[in-house]
Amino acid sequence: MSTTNDIVLAGSYAYTDTLEGVYYGPKCVETALPKLLDTLGAKRALVVTGKSLRNKTDVVTRIENILKKSNAFGATFSEIGEHTPEAGIENGVSKFREVDADIIVSVGGGSPIDASKAIIFRLQQQRAQETSGKEPEFLRQIAIPTTLSAAEYTSGAGYTNKQGDKVLVTHQDLSPAGIILDAELTLSTPEQLWLSTGMRALDHAVETLYRPGVPLPLKKLCHAAIADLFRFLVLSKKDGKDLVARQRLQVASWMSLWPRKVEKHGSLGISHSLGHKLGAAYGIPHGITSCLTLAPVVNLQAEIASQEDKEYLAEALFYLREPSTGTVDGDNAVLSFHSLVQELGLQRTLSQYGVPAADIEQNAVRAVWSRG
Repeated sequence: MSTTNDIVLAGSYAYTDTLEGVYYGPKCVETALPKLLDTLGAKRALVVTGKSLRNKTDVVTRIENILKKSNAFGATFSEIGEHTPEAGIENGVSKFREVDADIIVSVGGGSPIDASKAIIFRLQQQRAQETSGKEPEFLRQIAIPTTLSAAEYTSGAGYTNKQGDKVLVTHQDLSPAGIILDAELTLSTPEQLWLSTGMRALDHAVETLYRPGVPLPLKKLCHAAIADLFRFLVLSKKDGKDLVARQRLQVASWMSLWPRKVEKHGSLGISHSLGHKLGAAYGIPHGITSCLTLAPVVNLQAEIASQEDKEYLAEALFYLREPSTGTVDGDNAVLSFHSLVQELGLQRTLSQYGVPAADIEQNAVRAVWSRG
């Protein structure tokens, strides 16, 4: 397979300023959470989560008990809904102030993690207005994800405003200060949510391969993430209690969106941009939007991407331990993301979510124009 050997590597990389540590492993939350609280000097935490996780599992109670042992529990706020509605953010700001918290511990998927960033952003705006002179430092978040959406690795937060549109807030200091990947805490995550957010992580990894300005080491991490997501999502589908597979998937999600300091936060690619529009407008979960959009977008990129980007995409075949066809175009043609969606039982259609055929072109145009 020919390559663009005449391209000389050049680029840069900077880690996020806020991150104090990522801890992973079953039961690691029991030691990692107190350690992070101590490192950050946090005294009172507001737990931010969703109603289902709070009411239907013992996950939040376990986090509360760890905080209570450290004498650091303030309250739990569980009004965060799917796609992070603005009303939940406003109420979260009020709750944070009510209990005089100094840190947020988010528990759950992308919605509570993004909501926590948006709460911190609004608190920062309020505190800046209340403080004369030097702008106060941003408050911190410790993220404990129970899905594979990877929101914990970014400095941007998406939420749905009162008009139903997706809004993005971003600042380098919104990146979580600590991340805890404890596979045991994911065991109660519903299968469809777990597997579909795994497809979301796959979406991150694939679209990073042709995103401008991504340094080569991160592309290599994405290749490794693609391989592990293909392998361990299938194993996790076969046995939902397999902690080895679940822990490997959490690390693969981390590799799919490795923390990186960027000057401007924007959508990874067309699949993500389409997902944001469809999710906010029609209530489609983001993991499912990736199941709908990733395969056709990859087929499009295989035709229109630069030669360099096509080669990065085609190289995924090697990491999947599949034989090369001998050409870049041939390798991209045999990459099959749709078959993984089928194997995981996640086949869906836009019509199932009430998307009118007449709206599809308009959403596609909005997705392309909104990419940042």
